Amino acid sequence: MIKGFGGIFWRTKNLEAVKKWYSEVLQIEIGNWNGTSIKPQEGNETILSFFTEDDHYFPTEQQVMLNFQVYNLNETIKHLEHIGVPLAKKKEATEYGAFIWIEDPDGRLVELWEK
Repeated sequence: MIKGFGGIFWRTKNLEAVKKWYSEVLQIEIGNWNGTSIKPQEGNETILSFFTEDDHYFPTEQQVMLNFQVYNLNETIKHLEHIGVPLAKKKEATEYGAFIWIEDPDGRLVELWEK
């Protein structure tokens, strides 16, 4: 029944700062309609996972956390260091892959994942 995610939508108090940050930090090309289309590629998957209200995987005051799959997490970390974006959580390797967290201008944690 479900073909895939149709989009991720959220509000921000500073649209221009958030657009600029996602464009510069994650190199996502944001169109003049304030969005972009990220097309799945071979080997990419989208995970839908639910957490209880008191689960501490990410801050309980944050209702949703974005997770972007990256090609090479070490290269991504080098890029972030080069442009001065600190890691909110250092690289962690698990059975599911390697992860880091960064924080966007609204203070929202964003997870970057290499499978």
